Amino acid sequence: MLETINIIDLILESSLLVKIVMGLLLMASLLGWLLILRLMFRTRGASSHDNQFEEWFWSGGNLNKLYQGIQSVGNRQGLEQIFYLGFSEYLKMQRYSHPKEDMINCVERKLRVSLGRQQQQMETGLSTLASIGSVSPYVGLFGTVWGIMNAFIGLSQTQQASLSAVAPGIAEALIATAIGLFAAIPAVLGYNHFTAKLNKIYDSRALFCDELTGMLLRETSPQQKANAATHATTHNNTPNAMNNSVNNTNTMNRQMSNQMQNQMRQSHSTNPAHSTNPAMNQQASQSNDQLEIIS
Repeated sequence: MLETINIIDLILESSLLVKIVMGLLLMASLLGWLLILRLMFRTRGASSHDNQFEEWFWSGGNLNKLYQGIQSVGNRQGLEQIFYLGFSEYLKMQRYSHPKEDMINCVERKLRVSLGRQQQQMETGLSTLASIGSVSPYVGLFGTVWGIMNAFIGLSQTQQASLSAVAPGIAEALIATAIGLFAAIPAVLGYNHFTAKLNKIYDSRALFCDELTGMLLRETSPQQKANAATHATTHNNTPNAMNNSVNNTNTMNRQMSNQMQNQMRQSHSTNPAHSTNPAMNQQASQSNDQLEIIS
C-alpha cells in the first residue's frame, strides 16, 4: 500500500486550504533558516569585534588617546560605540566642571542607554524566530485536522468503507503536520541557542561598562582634588594681597604726613611770624588729624 502512495502526488492532489497551509509553513521554514544564518554571522562578528576591542583597550593606553583613535572610525559598533558615547559624556560633564557624583551618574546612564541600543540591534529577528517556533506546529495541526475532516467526508459518500478510501486524505493531512514540525524544531533550537549567546554578550558588555565607570571614577578624584587645591590657594592669596595693599596705603600716608610736618617746621624757622598766627597753627593741626585718620 505504501509503495503506491507518492508524497508529491498527495501534496498536489490535496485540497486548496491544505496547499495554502503547506505553502505558508514552507515559507516560515525558509524564513527561520534565513534568520538563523543572520543571527549566527551577527553573533560571531560581535564576539570577535568585542574581543579585539578589549585586547586593544586593556593594552595599557591612555583613555584620551583611545578616544581620539576611535573618533576617526566611521562605523562604530559593539563595545567600541559604547565606549565612545560613554567617554564623550564624561568629557562633556568634565568641561562644565560638574560634581563627581553627577558626572558618574550621567556616564552610567549614557552607558546603559548605549548598551540597550546595541542589544536591540543584536536581537533583531529573534522574536520572529520565536514566533515561527511556537506557531508552526499549530498551523500544521490545523492543516491536519482539515485534511482528516475531508477524508471522513469523502468516506461517508462511498458505499464501501475501507482503509484504502481514507488513507490518501489522512496521509496528506499528516504531511501538513510534518512540515509544521520541520519549520518549528529548528526555529526553537535556534531561538534557545542565540538567546543564551546574546545574553552572554550582554553580560560581557555590562561588565566592561562597570569597569569603565570605575576607571573614570578613579580619574575624576585626583582632578577634583587638584581643582580644590588651586581654588584654596587662590582664596588664601586674595586676603594677603588686600592686606599688602592696605599696608602700602598706610605707609604712603605716613610719608605724606612727615613731609608736611617737615615743610611746616622749615616755614616756622624761616618766618617766625607764622608761629604766632593761630589760624595757621589750627589749620596745620587739622591737616595732621586728617592724615592720622586716613592712616
